[in-house]
Amino acid sequence: MTKQYHIQLQEGDVGRYVLLPGDPGRSEKIAGFFENPQLMAQNREYTTYTGTLLGEKVSVTSTGIGCPSTAIAMEELIKIGADTFIRVGTSGGMQPGTKTGEIAIVTAAIRDEGTTAHYLPMAFPAVADPDLVLALRQGAEKLTLPYRVGVSHSKDSFYGETEAHRMPVAEHLEGRWQAWVNGGAICSEMEASAIFIIASIHNARAGGVMMMVAKDEGLPKDEEGKKLFHGDRAIRTAVEAIKILIEQDRDSS
Repeated sequence: MTKQYHIQLQEGDVGRYVLLPGDPGRSEKIAGFFENPQLMAQNREYTTYTGTLLGEKVSVTSTGIGCPSTAIAMEELIKIGADTFIRVGTSGGMQPGTKTGEIAIVTAAIRDEGTTAHYLPMAFPAVADPDLVLALRQGAEKLTLPYRVGVSHSKDSFYGETEAHRMPVAEHLEGRWQAWVNGGAICSEMEASAIFIIASIHNARAGGVMMMVAKDEGLPKDEEGKKLFHGDRAIRTAVEAIKILIEQDRDSS
């Protein structure tokens, strides 16, 4: 079989379960939680490792930042046999009282981006798989990690969110942001909506777990804080969720 053009992988290179960080550098870190991980390919923003968990083949593929490159990774991974995806990354906390280091377990995503309009009308919801949401919650509870469950805001412009006040359309951006907050959205990131919509049309499973940074705190400056924010909480939660799914899938087969 010919290798997929962007991710440079072919059938057999990945397992059905795939973790999706944005940062290529995080792929190796996630692979460290696998048994016998092997680097499978590196091309552009896409770095893939494959190993095993509980004897089942699992993989990690980085997607780069944003929905366009994430959609490419999803499409090509599905073509070579993957069917279960967990977005693992970082996000901005949206609700008052959010503490940096809390985990967001995402149930659905606001489609405030352009990529998924090429797949389905914008009225179609971007929803996570309920079994994956439950598995992620169980994983966080097993690890006794602080978490919130709720809707994410998926956007195209990082600075359109973080520095909305300096944009020519500031009033529009700030009004919409307040609407998302008032509606209960728990975090803002840049990939979940594409992952959920593409999973939907391919009858695949998808979920998301993201470390949150509190808006009034900003990114951690101290070494301990940096370790927490860029550390293992979301990764460990995702790995536990995959193990739960593997056991469930075995029981139902």
